[in-house]
Amino acid sequence: MTNINYKRRQFIQYAATSTLAAAIPGSSFARTQGSNMTPNPSFKADVEIALNAQTADVAILPGPLTHVLKYTGKLLKGPASTLRELPGYLGPIINFEQGQKVRIYFSNQLPEPCITHWHGMHVPQPMDGHPMYAIHRDEQYLYEFEVTNPAGTNWYHSHTHELTAPQVYQGLAGLITVSDENERKLGLPSGEFDVPLIIQDRSFSSNNQLRYILGMHQRMRGFHGDVILVNGQKDYTIPVKTRAYRLRILNGSNARIYKLAWSDGTPITAIGTDGGLLEKPQNLPYVMLAPAERVELWVDFSGRKPGSDITLQSLAFGDSSSHMGGGGMRGGMRRGMGGDGMGMMGAPFGQDEAITIAKFQITEQISDSPKLPETLIPMPRFTLQDITHPDKVVPIAIGMRHMSFQLNGRTFDMYDYMESEQIPVNSIQRIKIFHDNRGMGGGMRRGGGMGMGMMMSMPHPIHLHGQQFQILSRTQIDQNSGYETVKHGFINSGWKDTVLVMPGEEIEIIKPFNDFKGFFLYHCHNLEHEDMGMMRNFYVS
Repeated sequence: MTNINYKRRQFIQYAATSTLAAAIPGSSFARTQGSNMTPNPSFKADVEIALNAQTADVAILPGPLTHVLKYTGKLLKGPASTLRELPGYLGPIINFEQGQKVRIYFSNQLPEPCITHWHGMHVPQPMDGHPMYAIHRDEQYLYEFEVTNPAGTNWYHSHTHELTAPQVYQGLAGLITVSDENERKLGLPSGEFDVPLIIQDRSFSSNNQLRYILGMHQRMRGFHGDVILVNGQKDYTIPVKTRAYRLRILNGSNARIYKLAWSDGTPITAIGTDGGLLEKPQNLPYVMLAPAERVELWVDFSGRKPGSDITLQSLAFGDSSSHMGGGGMRGGMRRGMGGDGMGMMGAPFGQDEAITIAKFQITEQISDSPKLPETLIPMPRFTLQDITHPDKVVPIAIGMRHMSFQLNGRTFDMYDYMESEQIPVNSIQRIKIFHDNRGMGGGMRRGGGMGMGMMMSMPHPIHLHGQQFQILSRTQIDQNSGYETVKHGFINSGWKDTVLVMPGEEIEIIKPFNDFKGFFLYHCHNLEHEDMGMMRNFYVS
């Protein structure tokens, strides 16, 4: 593992907090000592959970146990179905109901600071897991929030400044599901037929310990491992019956992008995205899934013979013409998933060959199966007329200068925000996400340049905290052949909190900023990029 001087960073952070807490609105919650936090007596919790972050040794590969960081949970109050344990290193699946009031006692038992983000959930600033709230070992942080999200699939993970990538890599992540009445009326597959798939890539040493070694190019591209894990397990195989299933898929990798498709060419049927169910099922030849994105699939094994199987794969994609110097290794299992993974002048994204994600084995013939609904959940679409200030576009400019990824020309500062990042509460904003080419030279614009221009010619999954947003438009400003290999795999019709911005692409979204004031992050969810400072605050006031 790489060494990070987190003690020095935390000293500086906490010193800044004590100085600025009175001066900066919204920061008065920062550094409320976790051990002194007591429940709000007026908050009548329906669910109470004790959640710990701790070290553990677990079985992942045959042979020696692997040392990991792990969330463990205990249900203190609420339905017995609230927590579902997974084998391995991932945290328990947390199952919420819309309208529940939730209290979570988060305890840090790690030898380093930590804080937890409820990714995709619409919660107040102090409950969102901003890194300003990171707590030390043996401290506790109290979360209290009401579940206002509609039915869907979210997740939780560490969000500690400059430690997010290694902490998530070592295991600090888990799935969240939300259910509601509208979803139940649809009769979607449930129970054993509602299957989570958390996809991650990892690398291991000869004695089964996680390898996380960052050279310059791994930092630039993000860490790519050479072993695919699903739900924390290698060579993941699922026995299924001849009926319909609901798959909840999370890309929990640090940086790897997946092009998901069925091995026999069957179309992918999507029924949900990051923020919940779609209006109607959508058929695609494949689905692009960037880090932090979720997709829900309907898959019907009816008509398949017991003893047969079908594989969920990640197909090859990218621009083969962008290899430089003949040494590019772009992410295939055989040649490019491990090690530095890119070569001195290799292409910064893509995958050379299909890789196996999970295998579904048909083990039992049955005749009873639900039918795919023609319509799912009504979704009011935002238009330009809904925007609070139609003449204002909030920019998110992706750039790089001085070996540093930036957003809007700046890297992360705990309490910093610019005028363009100050957002009125209870407003609806139009946001444009684009690549800032200034200072990059022609290589960035045409995808064939050298050095840092080449490094910037890569995708970035941009995540916005707070409420989910809608995609207004995707425009390919600079055409390249790599885009042709991915363009049919984007689902633009659903609620989102993370959007994959391809090289040369400009995306406009419409996002509400309702209910809560304070600091809400936006950042690249390539976690190595995030830890390098590719993160900023929106200040909602």
